[in-house]
Formats: sequence, C-alpha cells, structure tokens
Amino acid sequence: MLLLYRFGLSIFYILMKLASHLHPKAKLWVSGRQHWEEKLRSKVGEIESSVWFHFASLGEFEQGRPVLEALKKAEPETNIIISFFSPSGYEIRKNYPLAKAVCYLPLDSPRNAQKFIELIKPKYAVFTKYEYWFYFFKTLHQQHIPLYLVSGIFRKNQVFFKWYGGFYRQMLDYISYFFVQNEESKILLNSLGITQVAVSGDTRFDRVAENAKKKIELKEIEAFCGSSKVLVAGSTWPADEKLLNTIIESYPNWKIIIAPHEIAEANLQRLEKQLLGKTMRYSNLAANTFILPEVLIIDNIGLLSSLYSYGHVAFIGGGFGKGIHNTLEAAAFALPIIFGPKYQRFQEAKDLIDLKAGFSISNKAELNECLHNLQTDIKNNAGEKAKAYVDSHTGATAQILKKILA
Repeated sequence: MLLLYRFGLSIFYILMKLASHLHPKAKLWVSGRQHWEEKLRSKVGEIESSVWFHFASLGEFEQGRPVLEALKKAEPETNIIISFFSPSGYEIRKNYPLAKAVCYLPLDSPRNAQKFIELIKPKYAVFTKYEYWFYFFKTLHQQHIPLYLVSGIFRKNQVFFKWYGGFYRQMLDYISYFFVQNEESKILLNSLGITQVAVSGDTRFDRVAENAKKKIELKEIEAFCGSSKVLVAGSTWPADEKLLNTIIESYPNWKIIIAPHEIAEANLQRLEKQLLGKTMRYSNLAANTFILPEVLIIDNIGLLSSLYSYGHVAFIGGGFGKGIHNTLEAAAFALPIIFGPKYQRFQEAKDLIDLKAGFSISNKAELNECLHNLQTDIKNNAGEKAKAYVDSHTGATAQILKKILA
C-alpha cells in the first residue's frame, strides 16, 4: 500500500506539472514548491524551535486561526511556521504577520519530511480538520514531536473505517491527540482503539464570533446600501448566480451584494453579462458613488466576512455543486441564511435548519417564497436564532490551548 501511496503522489505531481502550463493555480502549486528548501531556510534561519501549523487551504486557515493567535498571545516569543497545501491559502496569507515563515508543504516523501522538520525544528505540530500525510506524520512520531488535530470530523464512510483502510488507520496512530467537532467522531475513533480524543467543538465558531465583534466600517458599502434591504451572497457559483437573478427581478427595492467564489476576470465578465439590473464592481464603487448600482460584485478576496454586517439576509453559495460554503460568518452577524440543497455534510447547516434560522432551497420558486417570508413576517427572528447558535458553540479554542500548553 505504501508503494501505491508513493506512486499516486508521483502521478499527481506529474499531472500538476502538465496542468501548470494551462492553469494558473496549478502553476502556482508547482512553482511554489520548486527550491523549497532554499526558500524555507532563508525565512527561518537558525531558529531553536517553532510551532508548526499546517492548513490545506484558506478555509482551514480561518478555522485554525483562533488556536494560532491564542497561542501567540500566550507565548509571544514562539516562532510560528505555517504551511499550506493549496495556492488559495498560501497566496492570500503568505505575509501573515504572526508567522516566522509561511510556505508550501513539500510533496510528501521520506526525504522531504525529514528535511522540512529538521529546518523548522517544531516543538509540536497542529493540523486543522483534515489532510493526512504519511511521511510527515511518521517523521514527527519517530522524533517524539507531538501532533495535534484540531476541529477534526470523522464519518463512518471514510476510508479509515473500511476493511481495506489499514494504511490510513496507521496515519491516525501517529496523531498524539484529537480535538474533534462532535460525539460521532469520538465514537468512530474509539472504535479503532483511539482514546486520546476530546470533543472540543469547531474553532470556526470562535473565529466568526470574534470577527462579528469587530465590525469594519466600509463607507462605500454603506453608501451603496443606503436604507434598502440588502442580500449578501457569499462564495457563489454560476448555478447560484442564475437563481439570484430572480431576486433582482422580484425585489427591485433590495440591494444585492455578490461575492463570487472565483474572481478571475473571465468569471467576473460572465457574471456581469448574466445579471439583470445595473451592476458595478466593488473596485469601481469609490469613484462612482453618485451612480449607485442595484447589484454590487465584489472583485477582491478577504472582504466577505465584513460585508455580512451590512446585510439583512445571506445567501451562501455552493449548494448546487459539491456543497455549501461557510454559513457561520453570516450567522454570527445575525442574518437568516439561505442555501442550496447540498448541505448534508455540514452539521451547522442542519442545525440552522432545525432552528429555523437556515433555509434550503432547490429552485427559483422556493427562493422567492423563502425571501418573501423573511421579508414580510415581522415576528421572524431567524437571524437572532442564528447568532445565538454561534454564541452557544464558542469555547473550542480555550479547551484546545489548555491541553496543548499543559
């Protein structure tokens, strides 16, 4: 199985190199790993020790960020090393100020794992939610360096729990302690004989709750919204945006803010052509506040979590594809949340539906009906229920940090 693992990684790397000639993200993925030793050595120098945080992508960074920042606050002299698998994480956070170094994780191999850990000298490592790399985990284990998994979540259909999952179960054995999101995950790990588990919850609740306390004033957005009702659509895909045209048609007095998942120029142009009504990009808004559009398209990254504070209803994208994006950022700002039908893998979405704070829709008619109900029912407190849900689930960070620093 180990030979298949290494063979699979080699094939994956070859495919990424081939794709790098056509796909910008693949190009970043490949180029970011070239000469990785020299790049990392120039950043870390001769440090005595560090704490290593690894994130698959930007979403996992935001999930693990509360633990990282709480650790840095508790131990300001600690050198933080951050690695990313995906360009979407690295390119956005490569200048993160609390880190001694931010880098791409080298391809998993015995030599790369040995050299990487030798360079950064971690006291312990923290992985967020998922990503399991055999040689990195094994090397940490062999060198008696603790490895923690935070905000982990496990499901019985995962390979770890299949009869043929022995190789992957071995990776779990290298983890020193699991902080998981729910009781089901703990039970599943216990079934494998893994007992070093605590149900700490999801650190994203801490992150979004803290973010909601620090509202960022955006004067151009405030001018755009005026006194209108505002729907903020976050991380949308074409299927989501097609439905949003219904809102523009049926609710002309509302303002719509759309933050698409992809902000490549071709996608922005497609979106502008597709949407009804008068649109404008956020980057052009400051110079044109005297000509306010009906629909504002966000053409940068990092603004979405602040935009929810100006909304009355949130629409979260991805529910007509692989699955919905982050609902908690909007919930923390007391917004009722609408999303597509593919939400079953997300416990918070199911919880919000049970609380009547989240609403799943499958077509234009259901979207219109949902928004109509939220608009006309003056007794509806779906947004407050959403915020109360977030507030009641905070505290994971403190629990994790207490254990790690014990």
